[in-house]
Amino acid sequence: MIKVLIVDDSAFMRKLLSDLFAAEPDFEVIDTARNGREAVDKTKRLKPHLITMDVEMPIMDGIKALELIMKEEPTPVVMVSSLTRAGADATLRALELGAVDFVAKAAGPIAGIAGISAEILEKCRGAVKANVAQLAKRQPSATTFVKPPPVQVASSYLGSDEQIIAIGTSTGGPRALQEVITRLPGNLPCGVVIVQHMPPGFTKSLSERLNSLSSLTVKEAEHNDVIRPGLVLIAPGDYHMTVEREANRKVVRLSQQPPIGGHRPAVDPMMESVANLYGSRAVGVILTGMGHDGAKGIQAIKGRNGYTIAEDQSTAVVFGMPKSAIELGVVDKVAPLSAIAGEIVRSVNK
Repeated sequence: MIKVLIVDDSAFMRKLLSDLFAAEPDFEVIDTARNGREAVDKTKRLKPHLITMDVEMPIMDGIKALELIMKEEPTPVVMVSSLTRAGADATLRALELGAVDFVAKAAGPIAGIAGISAEILEKCRGAVKANVAQLAKRQPSATTFVKPPPVQVASSYLGSDEQIIAIGTSTGGPRALQEVITRLPGNLPCGVVIVQHMPPGFTKSLSERLNSLSSLTVKEAEHNDVIRPGLVLIAPGDYHMTVEREANRKVVRLSQQPPIGGHRPAVDPMMESVANLYGSRAVGVILTGMGHDGAKGIQAIKGRNGYTIAEDQSTAVVFGMPKSAIELGVVDKVAPLSAIAGEIVRSVNK
């Protein structure tokens, strides 16, 4: 039985979430809280298996409460965020502070949780399996972040556009991407394409955050963006992203083809297109995430003699995606998160 603490200043939302969990045989709502201060106190006293946390609350907001909980009583937390720019930025901060995942709700209490009930339950069930010890490790704020020394690229390899790095990730991905992308050198001799499972709006905040911290240029991808060395393109929420050749250049294409395995963007089509276009010059990387998206894509890259990397279980917030790829027997290197950037650079230096 998953014991849940629901934290929201809206009595309406507390009731909706309580009823949602009460209807499921594997959840038990052990209490609710109206603000962050209550949430911290009840977490220490009740020790829930899972917390759903609103972002905006009086007395103490969800971000500060999360920060204290991860410091004093590390617990899996799923944030309930608004679909606004401010909400996206706050959610990204929550993920950096240790939230496992988030659910984006429409603005206004009348909207309730209609249409996202299944997503809430799926993410909450996944969250309780998260590596909480890894999540409790603090990531620095924007004001205190110091770029780690990048792994150096051999000068003889500068300027090539025949290679590409393709990265797929989901739950725990924003923190993992910060660790990897900030360690890559500004003179990386190839482009990088990334699929991170996120809804619209949130990928823009993520790309801007990574751009501010990285020596590379990071942006949310747009249709027909040209792939070039030193540029990181992140698939926008609600759009699949693939790579294609257009005359003498390589570009990304965005589409709203049906979701694959419930995901749009999905990792598999991006990696499969990379395998087809770049062949043995492709590097595929699977980081933390729930489910198995990316396993077929990594298999396609390996099938064309590309190089494949998966995050080790010791650092993955959720080991589902890397594990699925590893079990297919198509991963060349399994490495902890801190070593992924080094493996990427070594692969493009070959």
